[in-house]
Amino acid sequence: MGTKNRFNHEELFTSFIRENKENFYRLAYSYVKNSEDALDIVQDSIHKAIVSIDSLQDLKTLKSWFYRIVVNTSLDFLRKHKRVSIVDAETMEFISSGSEDHYENIDLERAMDQLSPEYKSIIVLRFFEDLKIEEVADVLNENVNTIKTRLYKALKLLRIELNDEMIKGAN
Repeated sequence: MGTKNRFNHEELFTSFIRENKENFYRLAYSYVKNSEDALDIVQDSIHKAIVSIDSLQDLKTLKSWFYRIVVNTSLDFLRKHKRVSIVDAETMEFISSGSEDHYENIDLERAMDQLSPEYKSIIVLRFFEDLKIEEVADVLNENVNTIKTRLYKALKLLRIELNDEMIKGAN
């Protein structure tokens, strides 16, 4: 890639990061449940992306390319640290800022934590990051039909998990 072309990619990447940094933080946070770790993951992901920006063939795939880096960096972090963090009130406030009518859905959060990473990734990308099925497939480097099947299974598992939580709460 020529120097001018690389510079153009880096400029576009920089503005892309600035415009979407809250989304990347939220995505990383959905995996690690800790604000400092999520910030580290985003910073790490940005570094990885800058180092490998030459591998980006088409700027149209920038979004899914970078989301894939954030997801993989988050999963790598979880594998290395194998721990669960409790969400503090300040972090919850930060995440929920900007939405007026917000309530914490602890049952959904617990149910999401019970999902395996492959199912959780699909739910987070599809519903929390509002990506299309095709984009989720691209981010996770999977076939669209595989994503649809896993999404259906993940929703079914969530439904079962939420029903269990509601039964426990009623007792």
